[in-house]
Order: sequence, then C-alpha cells, then structure tokens
Amino acid sequence: MKHFIISMLLLSGGTICMAIEEPSYKVLKSDGKIEIREYQSYIIAETFISSPDMDDASTAAFKKLFKYISGNNSSKSDIAMTAPVTTTRSEKIEMTAPVSTTRTADGYTVAFTLPEKYSLATSPIPTDSAIHLREIPSRIVAVIRFSGRWTESSMSDHEQELLQWMKNNGYIPGGIPVIARYDPPFMPWFLRRNEVQIEMTK
Repeated sequence: MKHFIISMLLLSGGTICMAIEEPSYKVLKSDGKIEIREYQSYIIAETFISSPDMDDASTAAFKKLFKYISGNNSSKSDIAMTAPVTTTRSEKIEMTAPVSTTRTADGYTVAFTLPEKYSLATSPIPTDSAIHLREIPSRIVAVIRFSGRWTESSMSDHEQELLQWMKNNGYIPGGIPVIARYDPPFMPWFLRRNEVQIEMTK
C-alpha cells in the first residue's frame, strides 16, 4: 500500500514528504551546472523496452519495475523507492550495401536503483524475466544538471553540451550517455531536476 500511494503521488504530481534515497557520490569538480562525480557501486533493476519513443518506453518500463519493487519478486517483499529513474538509449548497427553503416534507434533501457543496503546476492530476484539485476561498479561520471521538459531534443542538446565541455577540459567519455530523471511527470517543467550522465575513462 505504501508504494501504491507513492506511485500515485509521483503520477499526480503530489508532494512526497519523505526522503528519497539516491546513490552515494563525491563531487570531485564543479563548474556551474556541470560536475565530475565519483560514485560508489550500487545495484540496479533494469528492463529493456523496444520502442522508438522515449516516453512510451519509459511508461512501459516504469510499470514493470514498479511491480518488482512492490512485491513481484522472489521474496514478495517491498523495496523502497529511490531516485533517479535512469534511461539509456540503445542502438543497433545495421550493415547496408555496399560498405556503409547506419545507426537506428532500437529502444530504451530503464532502471531503478536499489537501496544501498542491497547487494547482488541479497536483492530479491524479479519474477518478471524481462527485469534484470546488475551491479554498477564504482566509477567517475561527468554530469550536467538542467530543468525543463523531457524531450529528445532537450536531452540531446545537453548531452552535446556536456560532451563539448569534457572535450574542452581533457576528459574522455567511457560510456553511453544516461538520462536521469528525479521528478514525477506532472512536476512543472521549470522545477524538474534532470541530468545527463556520462561515465569517464579513468
């Protein structure tokens, strides 16, 4: 019931009067809206949705993942809600004649972060075979913070801004950009807390 109420508040834009756990990190460098962070390892529950539309994929994935933390797991236990919800754009590469290569959108991977108390060994196993548990190792991540609507163009613009900043400052990207969203869909766009995160080569 607790998770159901939280879910309704998230979907309706209500205020949740409780602390939401986030992955632990240390800020190594700050430059306005951009930070270099060192994250400790943590566990995620993730699922892949084959859809060209980020909103459709996020909605479908959220429902699956929310069922998992609400008891659709091996121990039938509730798992506390955390932030952010992360989305990674997946792509497939297709060969075309004669020698060119085209990149086409294949879908999105959406993930919930599990509370810090869980390890890969102690995390409840998902009943839904489409949900997978994975440990994210400790890593260094470049992050750009921004508010606004969740549009592909906005995400892309901030991704390019972060990549340019990394290039200008001598940092080398080492992973696929991740979209991190901290607020419910009905939060006013100008109050939303969003990030694009890119793992760096150490």
